[in-house]
Amino acid sequence: MNLELLINQKPYQQDIEPRLLLIDFLRDYANLTGTKWGCGSGSCGTCTVLVDGKTTKSCQMLAVEAEGCAITTIEGLASTTGLHPVQTAFWENFAVQNGFSTPGTIMSVVELLQNNPNPTEDDIKQWLQGNLSRETGYEQVVKAVKEAAERLTDQHSNGQESASQNVGQSLKTRKTEALLTGDAKFIADMTLPGMAHAAILQSPHAHALIKSIDTSEAEAMPGVIRVFTAKDTEQVMPMPVIWVPPYTESHFLSHPSGIVPGSHRVFATDKVRFAGDQLAAVVAETRQQAYDALAKIKVDYEALPVVLDPEEALKEGAPLLHDSVPNNRMLNAVFGDKAAVEQAISEADVVVEQRIYNQRMMHNTLEVRGVLGNFDTHTNQYTLWTNTQIPYPHRLLISLYVLGIPYNSLRVVVPAIGESNGCKGNLYPDTPLVLWMAKQVGRPVKWVDTRVGFSQNTAQSRDQVQYGTIAGTRDGKITALRCRAFTNVGAYPVINAPGQPLPLIGKSIPGAYVIPHASYEVDVVYTNKVPAAPMRGSGRAEAIFFIERMIEMFARKLNMDPAEVRRINMVQPDQFPFDNGLGWTYDSGDYENLLNLALEKADYANLADMKAEASLRGKWLGLGIGSYVVVAGVGNSAKMGGEGLLSGTWGSSYIHVAPSGEVAITTGAQPHGQSQDTTFAQIAAQELQIPVDYITLKHSDTSNPLYYGQASYGSRSLSVEGAAVQKGCQAIIKKAREYAAYLFKMPLELIEYKDGKVIGIPAPEQAVMSLQQVALMLWFGWDLPEGMDPGLEATAYFDPKNFNFPYGTHIAIVEIDQETYQVDLKKYIAANDFGVVVNPGVVDGQTYGNITLGIGQALSEEAHYDPETGLVLTNDLDSYAIPRASWLPPIELYRTETPSPSNPLGAKGAGDVSNPPVAPAIVNAICDALSEFDVQHIDMPVTPEKLWTILQDKQSVTL
Repeated sequence: MNLELLINQKPYQQDIEPRLLLIDFLRDYANLTGTKWGCGSGSCGTCTVLVDGKTTKSCQMLAVEAEGCAITTIEGLASTTGLHPVQTAFWENFAVQNGFSTPGTIMSVVELLQNNPNPTEDDIKQWLQGNLSRETGYEQVVKAVKEAAERLTDQHSNGQESASQNVGQSLKTRKTEALLTGDAKFIADMTLPGMAHAAILQSPHAHALIKSIDTSEAEAMPGVIRVFTAKDTEQVMPMPVIWVPPYTESHFLSHPSGIVPGSHRVFATDKVRFAGDQLAAVVAETRQQAYDALAKIKVDYEALPVVLDPEEALKEGAPLLHDSVPNNRMLNAVFGDKAAVEQAISEADVVVEQRIYNQRMMHNTLEVRGVLGNFDTHTNQYTLWTNTQIPYPHRLLISLYVLGIPYNSLRVVVPAIGESNGCKGNLYPDTPLVLWMAKQVGRPVKWVDTRVGFSQNTAQSRDQVQYGTIAGTRDGKITALRCRAFTNVGAYPVINAPGQPLPLIGKSIPGAYVIPHASYEVDVVYTNKVPAAPMRGSGRAEAIFFIERMIEMFARKLNMDPAEVRRINMVQPDQFPFDNGLGWTYDSGDYENLLNLALEKADYANLADMKAEASLRGKWLGLGIGSYVVVAGVGNSAKMGGEGLLSGTWGSSYIHVAPSGEVAITTGAQPHGQSQDTTFAQIAAQELQIPVDYITLKHSDTSNPLYYGQASYGSRSLSVEGAAVQKGCQAIIKKAREYAAYLFKMPLELIEYKDGKVIGIPAPEQAVMSLQQVALMLWFGWDLPEGMDPGLEATAYFDPKNFNFPYGTHIAIVEIDQETYQVDLKKYIAANDFGVVVNPGVVDGQTYGNITLGIGQALSEEAHYDPETGLVLTNDLDSYAIPRASWLPPIELYRTETPSPSNPLGAKGAGDVSNPPVAPAIVNAICDALSEFDVQHIDMPVTPEKLWTILQDKQSVTL
């Protein structure tokens, strides 16, 4: 049928199928890709547009239903004179990180402010219920809406941005305008001439033999170019595993390279091992044709018994996932002296034991994963576009260990990334598969996952059972800590599978405390769940939840103030560098200072009065503490090599000063919401003493002039990759001074670099050149000292001698309704120390996002599986409860700065480190609220249903 729509005051006419959704018309026919596809069920709000001025979820509206209406998308919001006031306010208030959800949120806000020019904070949060933003959180969004309201009613006075744009200033983020206007291109927005589309068949069974696959009907479907199964991909090698701990008993799968262990292949061959395992793929002219044909593939399965629990999987007679792995045990590892711990426990005055389950979480980014592959037959060059946070490792692993092609024949390009939370730091079978299929069909091939598919094949996280024991003296001194753990790794190991359950948890369980005897033993176990991989706060979240719950129970057993027990056991400032006994050496800090600061801001001294007042209103009130110190700044290649990581962890940069004086910096970091384009430019501007506008950051493309970059993960970008930028700038200055000494005929020690100039101290008015002049002269190369090359450029590497250890204390105040058992967060206080902070606005944004994720884990989020079939039940954003704006309490951020000695910036990680204390602070608060009922522990997520069950008998129960 023929359809004409009026979009952004412009008519569009197209022949369409009646089933076409409005979002597909906007994206595929009008080429207005600022409207994002996130869930397909109207839950996330990324597809929000205005239809006749009303917010509309375009994934829930047929295109034909919009005929005769005026449609406004994000592309139609800005005018020729500049951004819309809402867009400007979002930029000014750091309300944009990865930007994927930003257009939909902005469109919602536009209608809100049309209807309510002066909304309250509650009005804003209620209105934004339909717009998810877990990575960014909602605090800065609410601030932006308030400012936008002022701008629209001429009540806002523009603040003056600091004259300094260097380290320590909240410089407005760069490369943000494209995210605000919908111009930024994410993987789903990309097209190439002649591009075909792929769909991938996932197993509906969690464990089954593959008896046969019939693709004949699919091959005959309209538009189908080719159908692929395992028989076509025998030469494609399995996914590699690059973390092999040397101190463990391990059972990995084999890999043809003989260099690394293996994991799953691009297609399952003999049997499927989780619901979501890949079986076949269709390449067709359109995406819809590919999925229509996919439904015609017939697979004959023989169902096998399913095992989902790691302790059950270890038992004799449990279903085996891999014939080469006895008892499904991937590895066993021990940290600490178990005998000494047992002795200390036996001699202790007080012993507390508890089973703790850190539930399985889903990353559930609003942007699903996608891949676009191309092979150029004339140059024999492959190009891969994908939304990964590790482009350089992708290039290496795919070329060397999966496809077996020359390293230099593969280019990896990363478009804008819509959130990761860690799941896009993995190599999935679909990525090399799409690239391989592009070569087979002789055309570019694009694959973008569905929401259900993403829930079933994208790595999940956490999922560890911990049996804890804490022991100590009657006066509150901890003498021993023991953790016996079982980690559910799922059906296959991912590239860095052992890192989370081993060092990141095992060496982190002492937390911020001096514990003379501690041990950790873990079994990492295969089950029929989706493979597990790191998630924001990886490993450290499990460790901090463990120690903070155990110390809370220890304090209550002693009938002591939990805050005082923490003070008694905390590492003191004069103990640094501090060996925590399990392998980490903490660098610097004053842990007790931030504990006291958080307690003061929470009005801890008046807690009893707060509880009494709440009781009069029919509420149980509780206050919970979550103190933490975690490892960050993953670097030090020697130490990580000792842990078994088959990769360097140094940072790298390439700095080039053009003859114009402009500076181009290529970094090994891969931004996906952390604003390295801004913070790294601030570092360079301060070092080179030039305006930040002179500096451009390059990244996201392995063809950039940097041969290898380690990427962004583990809160390492600033302190490792940023330090490499600083080091590269210092090399530029060194060469500029050496060249000036030659031209000025002065000793090098008499050449000063100041305010972007080289100056000869004896004659500062005559012997002076700007950095631009130096670059120009070196570019000419007319007169160079012996041994000096033309050009002003430098490649730098930075490998820290130690990790860094951010720390802090968070406090949650909750109220529980005595009739409904609903948990309401009333206030949240976060006191953190991230070392030297480059951009406070950016760091605050990361912190709000960490808190939002932690709230979700504590109260609502969990991956549910059918216990009989092994199917993922929480496979959409309706059944998987990500926190929404109205759930969040007022959040207060406080910060101190204790420089880390591990890097010259003095920085510590901030990207995911403030997530670990959130969940324990909330659960501690809930248990405190229910202290009269002697509730010792409640496993997450703490829902009203769990509380109702517990409180029916008013006795200690753990669910």
